[in-house]
Amino acid sequence: MTLFTIDRPAVANALDKAAQAELAQAFDAFQADDSQWIAILTGAGRYFCAGYDLRSDPQGKAGLPATGFGGLTARFDLHKPVIAAINGPAVGGGFELALACDIIVAAPEARFALPEAKVGVTALGGGILRLTRAIGHHAAMSIVLTGRAVGAEEGRRMGFVTEIAEDGDVVAAALRWADGIQACSPLAVRGSKAVACTFADADLGEAMDRQWELPAIRALLGSDDAREGPAAFRERRPPRWTGA
Repeated sequence: MTLFTIDRPAVANALDKAAQAELAQAFDAFQADDSQWIAILTGAGRYFCAGYDLRSDPQGKAGLPATGFGGLTARFDLHKPVIAAINGPAVGGGFELALACDIIVAAPEARFALPEAKVGVTALGGGILRLTRAIGHHAAMSIVLTGRAVGAEEGRRMGFVTEIAEDGDVVAAALRWADGIQACSPLAVRGSKAVACTFADADLGEAMDRQWELPAIRALLGSDDAREGPAAFRERRPPRWTGA
């Protein structure tokens, strides 16, 4: 398990060009290292992430990494699970980062907002598209078109918050989810995420036919893990996953 912490509390963990490049490089390394199976993303201090750091670039012209805001929102080929541990407000690009993760664990005081419309811009880092797909058009538009903040409990009711860590220890809660994932075959987990992400909006019949073509599924079907799972079940023992 790999923990990434956005550590710029003096600016509410807003990301400037340099911080985004650093985070993108960290996710590059995570994606390339087969020994790293799961990532947790959180923030230092009271904020998760306040989005783009306009103090360093008032016009927002510095651009984003090729892999999107924070090196994650446009990383469409990452099939390893990423858990967001939302310790405080996730605003603008910060909310888009959270939505780019697979599981969102939130502290009771967490807040989520896409306030771009209030300042004459649009959230184009995937937030509008992901939120609409996650909770439906009308619920998403109640957030996007007003720029209002949504609390953790409302986010859970809407369906984009997976769990509220009532004691506020979001990293500990995220680690529990990571433990549950790590009990499964890493190749099966990656294959499952690949299917879900690749065919999210595809015709069902087409998706069921084409899922067998995915590299992650091909890697799973010929793997030691695919043999180990049934063997462990037959022998009534815990499986010994190797990710190979």
